Amino acid sequence: MVASAARIVSLIPSATEIITALGWRDCLVGRSHECDYPADVKALPICTQPKFNPEGSSLAVHQRVTELLQSALSVYAVNLEVLTALAPTHIITQAQCEVCAVSLDDVEQAVATLVTQRPKISSLQPAVLSDLWQDIRTVAQAVDGTAGLAVAEVAITALKDRVERCARMSQHASQSPTVACIEWIDPLMAAGNWVPELVHLAGGQSCFGTTGKHSAWLTWAELTAANPDIIIAMPCGYDMQKTQSEMTVLTQHADWATLKAVQNHQVYLVDGNQYFNRPGPRLVDSLEILAEICHPEIMPCKYESQGWQKFQV
Repeated sequence: MVASAARIVSLIPSATEIITALGWRDCLVGRSHECDYPADVKALPICTQPKFNPEGSSLAVHQRVTELLQSALSVYAVNLEVLTALAPTHIITQAQCEVCAVSLDDVEQAVATLVTQRPKISSLQPAVLSDLWQDIRTVAQAVDGTAGLAVAEVAITALKDRVERCARMSQHASQSPTVACIEWIDPLMAAGNWVPELVHLAGGQSCFGTTGKHSAWLTWAELTAANPDIIIAMPCGYDMQKTQSEMTVLTQHADWATLKAVQNHQVYLVDGNQYFNRPGPRLVDSLEILAEICHPEIMPCKYESQGWQKFQV
């Protein structure tokens, strides 16, 4: 199929951004409830919805999601009526995290009911930065075969060049700060998967998380023992304003004021929803954000206030 004839439904924000980076925005006909970049995709029909109330504190959201999972229920639902009306030729979903977006199983069950046309399903499961390159190739080949792969390589090369440039600049830094990346606030969770790798490329040392492994729960005892130089709050799905509103959970803890990062005013908020939580092309932006935070003396400041800000009590 020629790309221009494709009718693509993206059920995960990172895939929407990959499709756009490949130059196929006009082929998108439907999206997930979370796809919001670039801004014009918000006009597309929404094909998924959460089965829980996403409003409230991080603890309340955690409890609702946990209850659904313990009941062996899916966290998100596919709107079959909308999906049928859109008649997609391609659906892109994920098998990375059942909490992050609609799962591959959910999509396959929905598609099985489509009688007139069975779209091609592509599932992404990134864990490290190199998986992003492969995901771009996977999407490109699914949509436009060999020609799509050629388009993908151009996009990948441009992203890799930015990664290498950032890594080279970070190598000239005089220090390598220890960094704690917090992916959930209540209860505490340390960011895993690609985040420790990005911290390393940005010239820092990740205190928690293992590259390529899922994010893990974190205790206050572990946080205080690590006593990081820098703390970065990047809760999954939260922008900086929402993260700011949740920070009292941390600041009211008895051990908060004892941390080196707190005493040295090295606590930062980032837009996890738009950057770090989405394994799409803007993971490279996330790397550049980390480098700005870790090494402001050598990195040009492009993302302050847009992608990151220093935490003000």
